[in-house]
Amino acid sequence: MESIIFIVILIMSVVIHELAHGYTADAMGDPTPSLAGRLTLNPLAHLDWLGSVILPALLIFSGAPFVVGWAKPVPFNPHYLKNKKWGGALVAVAGPLSNILLAGIFAVLIHTGMFSPFLVSFFTGIVVVNIALAIFNLVPIPPLDGHHILFAALGNRFQELQSFLSRYSFIVLIIFIIYVWELIEPIIMGFVRLFIA
Repeated sequence: MESIIFIVILIMSVVIHELAHGYTADAMGDPTPSLAGRLTLNPLAHLDWLGSVILPALLIFSGAPFVVGWAKPVPFNPHYLKNKKWGGALVAVAGPLSNILLAGIFAVLIHTGMFSPFLVSFFTGIVVVNIALAIFNLVPIPPLDGHHILFAALGNRFQELQSFLSRYSFIVLIIFIIYVWELIEPIIMGFVRLFIA
């Protein structure tokens, strides 16, 4: 039961994350997310069945020490964006910010003391998942959002590095998860305690 609840929370959270990307791109002049049918709360428009359902479920039911997942990235065209330098970074950061906002809303609900233990547990799960999604997505490795932010700050001088990371992104990401996740997890739990202590 807890595993199913976790998957439901993860799906809900990645949908909000991707929707934030889409609406930010749309607000900055890019019609691509709208034309692709991604400005919707319908999970089927955003889910990657392998990354959003199958892999997280396998990791949960196998007792893996960590759970990762992803949705279909919202397509956007940086040439349409009004802000050419920072537009891509703003679209990218909207996803993690939406997760932090969601975590904040449910942390406030927890602090009201108005809800049953079951709902408090459910809300706590939402806080944990969304903080984890926000921090994980800020890692500067393609296709995570952090790489858009980093390379917008670095400018065109590091395009070759960006191309290299994009080409081998899956391998780099797997190596990161295996060897560096233990360093990220305490940061995640530190923010969780900050939100719900």
